[in-house]
Amino acid sequence: MVGSGFGGSVAAYRLADAGLSVVVLERGKPYPPGSFPRTPAGMARNFWDPSEGMHGLFDLWSFRGLEGIVCSGLGGGSLIYANVLLRKDEKWFVRESPLPGGGYENWPISRRDLDRHYGQVEKMLGATPYPYDDTPKTVAMREAADRLGLRLTRPPLAVSFASVPGEAPVPGAPVPEPEYGNLHGLPRETCRLTGECDVGCNLGAKNTLDHTYLSAARHRGADIRTRCEVRGFAPRPGGGYEVRYVVHDPAREGHRTPTGRLPLHTIHCRRLVLAAGSFGSTYLLLRNRSALRGISPALGTRFCGNGDLLGLVLKATGGAAGNGPRKLASSTGPVITSAIRAGDELDQDGSTGRGFYVEDAGYPAFVDWLAEAAQVPGSVRRAVGFGLHRLRSRLGFDPRSNISARLALLLGPGVFSDSSLPLLGMGRDLPDGRMSLRRGYLDIDWTTLTSRRYFERVRKTMGEVAGALGGEFRDNPLWWTRRVITVHPLGGAPMGRHPAEGVCDSYGEVFGLPGLYVLDGAALPGPVGANPSLTIAAFADRACEHIIEEGRTPRSAAAPAPGAGVGSASASASASASADGGRPTSLSFTEEMKGHLALDVTDPEEGRALGRSRNQRLMFRLTITADDVDRFVADPRHQAGAAGHVECDALGGRLPVEAGWFNLFTRDDDPARRRMLYRLHLRDPGGNPLTLVGHKEVHDDPGFDVWSDTSTLYVRMLAGHVPEGGDADAPVLGAGIIVILARDFAQQLTTFRASGPHPARALESFGRLFLGELWGVYGSHFAPTGERA
Repeated sequence: MVGSGFGGSVAAYRLADAGLSVVVLERGKPYPPGSFPRTPAGMARNFWDPSEGMHGLFDLWSFRGLEGIVCSGLGGGSLIYANVLLRKDEKWFVRESPLPGGGYENWPISRRDLDRHYGQVEKMLGATPYPYDDTPKTVAMREAADRLGLRLTRPPLAVSFASVPGEAPVPGAPVPEPEYGNLHGLPRETCRLTGECDVGCNLGAKNTLDHTYLSAARHRGADIRTRCEVRGFAPRPGGGYEVRYVVHDPAREGHRTPTGRLPLHTIHCRRLVLAAGSFGSTYLLLRNRSALRGISPALGTRFCGNGDLLGLVLKATGGAAGNGPRKLASSTGPVITSAIRAGDELDQDGSTGRGFYVEDAGYPAFVDWLAEAAQVPGSVRRAVGFGLHRLRSRLGFDPRSNISARLALLLGPGVFSDSSLPLLGMGRDLPDGRMSLRRGYLDIDWTTLTSRRYFERVRKTMGEVAGALGGEFRDNPLWWTRRVITVHPLGGAPMGRHPAEGVCDSYGEVFGLPGLYVLDGAALPGPVGANPSLTIAAFADRACEHIIEEGRTPRSAAAPAPGAGVGSASASASASASADGGRPTSLSFTEEMKGHLALDVTDPEEGRALGRSRNQRLMFRLTITADDVDRFVADPRHQAGAAGHVECDALGGRLPVEAGWFNLFTRDDDPARRRMLYRLHLRDPGGNPLTLVGHKEVHDDPGFDVWSDTSTLYVRMLAGHVPEGGDADAPVLGAGIIVILARDFAQQLTTFRASGPHPARALESFGRLFLGELWGVYGSHFAPTGERA
């Protein structure tokens, strides 16, 4: 199990409860009650970036069209979500709904498929509607909905408001320990209405996954490992998977640790469940793409942010005093207490457009202080007034010694924060985003433009809610640049009916890779509309029930490419004594080539065209070294070593060359043809072995083509470290073409270096060989007419 969020935790419990051996690998650390930071110093380090020594809770991603906030910790997103457990609307499970730019959104499962599993998850997480009727923001949302004629509900929340479910709520009461215990071993309390759900509940009032599913899974024998971050995985020859991960040492927290310096650990499994979230699972699949032969081309598609949009109600009026400020007290209560549902054209009730929810949003009390401090004019005016009063007192002009009222004036009335309310919108935006790798980093091509009508409708409804409360509506600042913040990223490895439509089937099993499952938000082929956590958990519960009922073991998984060993000669000829008994003279030069490659094709021309259309770049920068020039020239295979790196977006970014070979002008049965050969042993970011094989065809075709022949490399990417002679049996992952650009060739000419007793002679010998071979192929173009063959 990779990840411990709503998919991974549910799967861990269900499979362990069925008697299967389960290991959960969670990259983050555990957060028992009382461990969530609150101080400025603690919050400043409460982010996830192990390379910078940060092992904290929040993992922030920034892309061209949106920002994403996810979580790193035992329990995944449940640690910072707003507790809402809403079911996906029955009619929102769309079938073949067209999308701009082609394709469609299709859900291969229905509400009926999930309903029973929804119920099981709700029971486990203690789903309870908000029980208080007098919370100011809850009252305000009800009144606004009534005035606008909108439907308002109190959604079920995964929060303990009472010691015994169904009894009257009591803040701060002890929460009884369930029969399966609690993996933290610390007491919990019922909700004190502090609005801290999204920064971690220090009371343990939230029924997060660590308190529920993960504790139950451990009770059933699951092995739960924290600070274990998965980097790579691959199918094993006999079935199952090898998983490679690193361990983040607690002693290194606060210290920079370059990613490549952590040792890899390995574990083998019969089934592998990816549940690292839409960002994490899709990223892992893309980074290990070379080992997943035949995976659907739908990988990376159907991304959306579940329609997330943040708005603000400011300066609400109409309180008890009449038209004065209205008390909304956003920091009182859990984050969300109520939800307004706006209809969808699919509802067939007269609604138009795509449906959505607008929910009230609370926050911790310290945000009130920040908001008031940000009101600079008022703060400065009050500070000046207080200072003048104290100066008058010190000078003897004011004998009053009680300054309580003055201190109250200094703090201010707090009207701004007390009459403000954030609003959270989410719904059916368009899942037309595409996820890919760009220089080894996750990249998302998504924009608000195609969902513009949806977002404008959400903003309009938020504005009407603000108006119904006598307040002003304000967009969050990001909207000014047409960007959004999502806390619900979905898609990337969508389920479908067949590989052309999705990456996995309706039970999350990846097409063509038996035993590999995606059981998190990445598998959803479109927006849930409501908060997606419950749907993800129910989807995972259904998938695990299917695995258990089938009782099957994975069929023979695709085997890694043959040939881990190296059958050809050493990367460079061993140094030999020169004819005069001295050390040999070496020669080197650096070559850079650039172009495009596409996966799942074998023809380089087709790969270049397809790769160019998808912007899948391929390049390498190699230093070619002949350790002994005399031997290099004399050897008919003219073999030298190659070192450097390859960059390929489709295979995870920069791939160092572990071993490389270069052959200059090899011959075959055609005396008028020469070949330049390249063989590079690589490893993708997940640790899976690859081999780049390429050739330049130097042949006298019609026309003068010496430049194109010597500057065009036809490339195939093979699975495994393939030795010379093994290409025909190695699976081809992709193909393409790279070329030397004129400016790079000019730079290459400046990189020739010779080292040893006879550098000038070495350069001369290499030049004579190179030009002589070219003359042998193309010389007829320059020979007098009577001498041409």
